[in-house]
Amino acid sequence: MNLQHQLEQQLKVLHLGGFLQSLHLRLQQVQSSSLGYLEFLQLLVQDEIERREAKKLNLRLSRASFEEEKTLEGFDFSFNPKLNAKLIRDLGNCSFIEKKEHILLYGSAGVGKSHIAQALGHQACRLGYEVLFTKAVKLFRYLLAVNEKWGQS
Repeated sequence: MNLQHQLEQQLKVLHLGGFLQSLHLRLQQVQSSSLGYLEFLQLLVQDEIERREAKKLNLRLSRASFEEEKTLEGFDFSFNPKLNAKLIRDLGNCSFIEKKEHILLYGSAGVGKSHIAQALGHQACRLGYEVLFTKAVKLFRYLLAVNEKWGQS
């Protein structure tokens, strides 16, 4: 068993498989520059941290059940001049979650409610929060079905 194969097995045992993804790139960097051992190791560790954080974010986004990938950066605030853009951007810091406050988005069809809700949810996912996106109609149907089920028992 050669040294590289042995190292790959040890990294897998330690659940550091991400090291394998960037190991060759980082080795090339070391060979073409004057990186020290600690700098090399720090780069590998940073790659692993970034890989894990990206994996966690993708999992949170997947669990959130967004209909589309919408972000605050992608929202056209000029589309609806009546919308308080500053307030919406301020909500993007997600401090309302820590304060256990609620946000209610209402208005006529086509004004951007779903986009804003998904964008705020997306931002919350980026900040490490678990999110579940659902429209009010779907939520009310679910609650009605649960109520009917429990009412019949």
